[in-house]
Amino acid sequence: MIKIRNISKTFGEKMVLDGIDAEFEKGKTNLIIGSSGTGKSVLLKCIVGLIMPDKGNVFYDLRNFTEADKEMKTEIRREIGMLFQGGALFDSKNVEENVMFPLNILTKLPHSEKLHRVNDCLKRVGLENINKKRISEISGGMKKRVGIARAIVNNPNYLFCDEPNSGLDPQTSILIDELIHEITHELNITTIVVTHDMNSVMGIGEKIIFLYQGHKLWEGHHEEITNSGVPELDDFVFANKVMSKMRHT
Repeated sequence: MIKIRNISKTFGEKMVLDGIDAEFEKGKTNLIIGSSGTGKSVLLKCIVGLIMPDKGNVFYDLRNFTEADKEMKTEIRREIGMLFQGGALFDSKNVEENVMFPLNILTKLPHSEKLHRVNDCLKRVGLENINKKRISEISGGMKKRVGIARAIVNNPNYLFCDEPNSGLDPQTSILIDELIHEITHELNITTIVVTHDMNSVMGIGEKIIFLYQGHKLWEGHHEEITNSGVPELDDFVFANKVMSKMRHT
């Protein structure tokens, strides 16, 4: 489980996050949703330590990550897997080398064990026998799956996904959502997904945090979202449903 308490962040005179409290549950797909500019990605970066909050604390289980020393932070980071919005794959490396990269950086395992883990993770995401393909030779959906394989190759306790469906067609987006959901339950990890995709929200949103102008206005399950009683959330849901219909016509 990950807990955040009173997370606040200001850039210049702009308050981006204002006193955010939340708990992200283990073994569930936890979603952070909201329109562009509401602070979703900033909150994610505060949680993983890419940005330091001005106030507040982040707890990984019982460990206070915000106040931890360098050694403790390094230990926690070894337990984190990241799926970046743009994929962040190395074009100069093939699929196998991309997935193996975290193992080369974070472990001293023999090459045979690294290769075993790589093959196991590629099999898990449905990409067997493409180890030697260049990144330029595979589709956008396959790149996302390679990114997921790389994110889980180090057996993380925590998985972070920043707009995992960005740039994908609706059918591939559903496959990526299902894969993230399946891995979360199978590995019993704490997964946090930043998204504005209502298909993802309704499909895999087991715990949802809705941000609006830097404030948390609602949290709940996807089955409750259409009866939230929060006008800003209703507007967000309606606008995204309209945009989804327009993309499909």
